[in-house]
Amino acid sequence: MDTTAPLSDAAEGTTTAPTLADYARHSAFSDPGPHADLLRAVGPDPASAGAAACATIVHYRAGNPELTDEQSADIDRRWLSSILDGAVARQAGPLAAPRDHARQVAGCCRDHTLFALGVLRQHGVPARSRIGFAGYFEPPFFHDHVVVEHWAEGEDDGAGRWVRWDPELTPDGPWDFDVRDMPTGPASPFPTAAEVWQAISAGEVDPASYGVAPGIPELGGRDFVRGYVLLELAHRMRDEVLLWDVWGATPDDVPGVTELWAHEARADGAEPSSEPTSDELDALADEVAALLVAADAGDTSAEAALADRYAGRWAARGRVTTLSPTGRVGITDLASRTTRWAATS
Repeated sequence: MDTTAPLSDAAEGTTTAPTLADYARHSAFSDPGPHADLLRAVGPDPASAGAAACATIVHYRAGNPELTDEQSADIDRRWLSSILDGAVARQAGPLAAPRDHARQVAGCCRDHTLFALGVLRQHGVPARSRIGFAGYFEPPFFHDHVVVEHWAEGEDDGAGRWVRWDPELTPDGPWDFDVRDMPTGPASPFPTAAEVWQAISAGEVDPASYGVAPGIPELGGRDFVRGYVLLELAHRMRDEVLLWDVWGATPDDVPGVTELWAHEARADGAEPSSEPTSDELDALADEVAALLVAADAGDTSAEAALADRYAGRWAARGRVTTLSPTGRVGITDLASRTTRWAATS
């Protein structure tokens, strides 16, 4: 069976909304490559998948860990197969086995979630990643975050539902909610990017309370949340890109980006495409956020509309700008899985 067949053809501008069957098979990002048996050995429940994810992957920033040079290079591992390549090279054996810090692969919440998705999908369980903001690490600040949702079939009435959980949390922490069946909605511990964008647009919350971390205003605020609405859409469409991948609008305030894309345009023999205005991006975020919230409420027409909107320049396929936390800037070709990094001074 083809476990990584694409759901869209960006060249044709067509996309179909993922079904439960689609969420139960691997995306190009969650495909474990030669490591399927290692994932299959991990139980497809939140406790087992979360524990194995945290044993394999150490957060590159949380807790200020001291990283080896090899771990610093881990941060831009985009594909689960690559993450598992690194894990296996450093320590053979079950993924849930304890590891010394230096034998872990450095990553972030997106990678813990991608690992959990890989486990669930390897067992045929429909699962997807959700992009949003966690208000439970340093309240009242909401950190950008990625969590898991898996589909649970109903026991009595037969109606199933999406169960949301954070693979980095365990029930013995200082949480006032069930970490393996989190409440949802705009007032929940983890509002989605779409919900936060709507709250900001309505003037209900302070945009400065949302971002990477307190004290880093350049990586937070209104425009930051707007970008995460597109990230949420991409992940819903099973394109679980890095949190620092950007597409559709090329950042013009990062050294090296303009030059890189100009070079790519010349290589293609094409003129650089015009950039959308801030107002156009606001309108896009308004539309996509409304559709995401409606789709979460069960509106199947909104699911179809999201799929239609996710085409052409707004699909995270082809080439994306990669603004790595390591300070590197590059253009990543997702088809060939290669990144062309800008020269550093």
